[in-house]
Amino acid sequence: MSPTSPASPARSTSPESSKNPAPTRRLTTAQALVAFLARQYTERDGRRQRLISATWGIFGHGNVAGIGQALVEAGRGGNGTAHRMPYLQGRNEQAMVHAAVGYARQSGRLSAHAVTTSIGPGATNLVTGAALATINRLPVLLLPGDTFATRPADPVLQQLEVPYAGDVSVNDCLRPVSRYFDRITRPEALIPAALQAMRILADPAETGAVTLALPQDVQAEAYDWPEEFFAERDWHIRRPAPDTYELETAVRAIRSARRPLIVAGGGVRHSAAEETLAAFTAATRIPVASTQAGKGALRHDHPADVGGIGHTGTATADELARTADLVIGIGTRFSDFTTASGTLFADPAVRFLHLNITAFDAHKLAALPLVADARAGLDALTAALAGRGYRVDPAYETEYTGAKESWEERVEASFATPDPTARPTQTQVLGLLDDLVTEEDILINAAGSLPGDLHKLWRTRSRDQYHVEYGYSCMGYEIPAAIGVLLATGARSREHRPVWALVGDGTYLMNPTEIVTAVQENLPLKLLILQNHGYASIGGLSASVGAERFGTAYRHRDPDGGFTGPPLPVDLAANAASLGLRVLRAATVDDLRKALSEARDAEGPTCVYVETETPDTVSGPPPAQAWWDVPVAETASRPAAVKAREEYDRQVAARRRHL
Repeated sequence: MSPTSPASPARSTSPESSKNPAPTRRLTTAQALVAFLARQYTERDGRRQRLISATWGIFGHGNVAGIGQALVEAGRGGNGTAHRMPYLQGRNEQAMVHAAVGYARQSGRLSAHAVTTSIGPGATNLVTGAALATINRLPVLLLPGDTFATRPADPVLQQLEVPYAGDVSVNDCLRPVSRYFDRITRPEALIPAALQAMRILADPAETGAVTLALPQDVQAEAYDWPEEFFAERDWHIRRPAPDTYELETAVRAIRSARRPLIVAGGGVRHSAAEETLAAFTAATRIPVASTQAGKGALRHDHPADVGGIGHTGTATADELARTADLVIGIGTRFSDFTTASGTLFADPAVRFLHLNITAFDAHKLAALPLVADARAGLDALTAALAGRGYRVDPAYETEYTGAKESWEERVEASFATPDPTARPTQTQVLGLLDDLVTEEDILINAAGSLPGDLHKLWRTRSRDQYHVEYGYSCMGYEIPAAIGVLLATGARSREHRPVWALVGDGTYLMNPTEIVTAVQENLPLKLLILQNHGYASIGGLSASVGAERFGTAYRHRDPDGGFTGPPLPVDLAANAASLGLRVLRAATVDDLRKALSEARDAEGPTCVYVETETPDTVSGPPPAQAWWDVPVAETASRPAAVKAREEYDRQVAARRRHL
């Protein structure tokens, strides 16, 4: 809490206000913002917590004397700890946003972090993280410094000069990736902007990245703030119930369905609707497939869980999708991976019913909309169907449970390690981890070939174990996100949950910087690096579309100018050790089994490094069970591209628009 000064007279000339001036507090804009943020709370289902629980920051001339100075006071001063603003030191601005997003997701979108940067490259480094947050509908507050509002020197260091507009700065790059954006050019403008920012962050239908751009002179300018601005505020997270007409329409659609299929998305998790979904499936026996964000909506061993859906899905879920006559989306955006680029839902008469808190998503694929909170909507559906005797045909239930058992046999085969002295494949690495973890463990991944393997094969044991960011699929997300998750799960207590960041070598090289933060904070990060010498996932995609794996391997150049020489002598384990991690190297299946167990028990940040076997199919799992549209060259001279185009034309012919 910032120190206060004697109340200044209220700025009014009316006789009444001069007799009873409203109490004010003289603070800088930055001090007022930090004090305001420390008093914002969310409330849902009777649970109350800080909306902005900490601020990440890297300081430069655009924020060091404003937000930086305010954080010094908010972190060390004040009357007790209730309204302190903890500070977290990052190493890369994009990574700080990823950490904040990981924290927000683990917190159920009920608590978030702020991120402050200087002007210039510090601010533009926020853009990727902001896009990730907004695409995944996860709250994060961005506080980039900005150029002088008063323009005493023009340009200042790192200022973008735009000849046709004097009011543009690099922070305008954040507009399209923010759910709310404002530039605070006067201290008093902060009051409505800050309130709007909190409203968006706490709104389950609107949330995402929120940006308040802060000119560096305005940050340090003092103003007499009304004390009311610093009152504690509770932002209620609403659970809107479905409209009566939409609910009745949905019930009729379900009752008439012979082969319904639920597609569970991230909205199930955000709404904490897992138990409600389980109750709905118990009553109806409708099978449940899951998107990347929705995996874990049901435990892997729940009878109705049929696994991931779409391009990276299971054969069980995808075959059900091809024959479904009603697809019930719950909290999902229906991305191209889920729909197999419009080729998956093949029944000519298929209809869609979308339960979603946002009308924008509820109307996709010409669906019957059920605009509501996922939990409230499922409760209403369960109650409405209860007295009408609906349940899927027993033969349909037998069909999908039998198919699920067959898929489990394929999972077992992928995880099997017949030779303990051999170098493991990527899927064998996952199998060894699968043998080790319990429902307490959390796995974090975002990019490369791992998301596909995990979506198809991983046996999720708890609602929050599976943390794969696949809305933006951003390389470099995993390590900082793991730090955010650790902070959200009480990593500084002795009863912390094991948190694993799974990365390939390509992803590691994108963004290893926050290893230093994990070491500084002594967070028990468990980093698993899989070395496969390049962009393995894109290499496989490149081969399938006729690009012949060009530019995807980490190898020396050959005499012809390609990259087919020996692997680069890069030692990522040594790099991780140089940043402060304890590193366990594993050369064989047996080595890896021991190293993973040792890392899980470790109380400090630990890395397991393993070089994986890289056959032609880099990870060795079952192949894709559904298509994904990556356009192939229509004309080409090389045979690989010509053949790939023939296959592309065959697949694209099956695409349809659901109108």
